Amino acid sequence: MKKVAILALHLGSGGIERITTMLANNLCNDYKVEIVSTYKIFNKPFFNLDSRVSVKYLIPDMVPNEKEFKAALSDFRFIKAYKEGKKALKILKLKKQTMINYIKNSDADVIISTRDTFNTLLGKYGSKYTIKIGWEHNHHNNNKKYIRNIISSVSRLDYFVLVSKELTEFYQDIVEPKCVYIPNCLDFYPENLSSQTDKRIIFVGRLSPEKDPIETVEVFNLVHKKFPEYHLDIVGDGVLHDKLEDKIEELNLGAAVTLHGNRNRDYINELLSKTQVAISTSKTESFGIVVLEAFAYGVPVVAYTRAQGIKEIVTDSYDGFLVENANREIMAKKIMELITDKNLCEEMGRNASKTALKYKAENITNMWIDLIEKKKN
Repeated sequence: MKKVAILALHLGSGGIERITTMLANNLCNDYKVEIVSTYKIFNKPFFNLDSRVSVKYLIPDMVPNEKEFKAALSDFRFIKAYKEGKKALKILKLKKQTMINYIKNSDADVIISTRDTFNTLLGKYGSKYTIKIGWEHNHHNNNKKYIRNIISSVSRLDYFVLVSKELTEFYQDIVEPKCVYIPNCLDFYPENLSSQTDKRIIFVGRLSPEKDPIETVEVFNLVHKKFPEYHLDIVGDGVLHDKLEDKIEELNLGAAVTLHGNRNRDYINELLSKTQVAISTSKTESFGIVVLEAFAYGVPVVAYTRAQGIKEIVTDSYDGFLVENANREIMAKKIMELITDKNLCEEMGRNASKTALKYKAENITNMWIDLIEKKKN
């Protein structure tokens, strides 16, 4: 049985970590799968991992200390800052050296890298007999420096996997390895669609600038003014948590918005099983797995077109609405159109569930198996 190794930074609660876990779970029926994680930030992986998947932590007793270093600087505790800075340099050195050591000594037939820094190390130190795959999760957003970095990082790899057709077309003529389009997948498909019985709207995602959850609250505020009985559920956590709380208080929405924090799949599924509409106000998305999860439950999604990857999933006026130019008023109008027209919401929900079927795990896993079974270029 072939061995597949997946190089990860950590196994926390982020989107990359979730997709990494899903891929490992999907491949372990056909391969021996190992996740190689630089850091161990939780006692166990945040997302459920199949018991057949092994996890190897390279630095199990240390985690990045960026927050501690910045806090010491901002408080003018310079001795503390010096110590934290020294520790940070040690961690960075270990991060690089432990990954190099793993790659040099790996017995994996296939190694999949989930980060650009790992791409570079894999290309430089990976065995000539190992199939080396880069797996890109982020959109370049026309950032020339980022694009140059990606091109350089994958130059010695065999294949470069992109999660959207748009990214595949963008990179295929400017990188050395063969570009392969493999979208992300659903790791579940519910038996029943959302009942749409609760007057609830949902946002699921990291509370960070690129997801723009504050914009979600601003949009919901416009809806709430006309439909005060509606409630917004926000699932996720991140650096904007405090600012989000302040915005909710500023708009006097405390009773109409619930911040759930990071939650497991079962908890989110329970919310989706009753939700009417899902919102995405992301500034950028390479794919948009949360859109598929809403679709699986027959929940239409209203999103801004600025999130590139979402445009490949949502078909405007079929399974959701796409709003141009990040127009807050139009987004609110589209949400209100769905919550006032029950037949339209249910029809779009049924269409959404059909869209989600295209991304079921077995379909996407077969695409990965086809790639893994290819010969080296």
